[in-house]
Amino acid sequence: MSSTSPDPSPAPVERAEPDEHAEPDEHLLVDPARVRRAPRYRGFFTVGAVVGVVVGVVLGVWLSGIASDDGALLLKPGVYVSVIVLGTTTFFVLLAGALAVLADRRSLRRR
Repeated sequence: MSSTSPDPSPAPVERAEPDEHAEPDEHLLVDPARVRRAPRYRGFFTVGAVVGVVVGVVLGVWLSGIASDDGALLLKPGVYVSVIVLGTTTFFVLLAGALAVLADRRSLRRR
């Protein structure tokens, strides 16, 4: 009776050695032998969102306090604060994304 189980020792993978006499590709921007230190976009966006929420809450509460001190009648100050929080969070997330793209481009330029 023959067994159909796979061979437990796989064949070793042969790696191609780069040809020293070959012309380098001019269109290649990245050296595959080096590791590029690219920014982590999730971290940038998370920090931008947290900073935006904190700044938005502080700014919204402060501005609603100023408006109520001036005699303005704010029927729903929570809505006022929420709109300011959404606006500042959007701004800071977009700013963090722009900084991440800038850091990514700088990591490519140094090559």
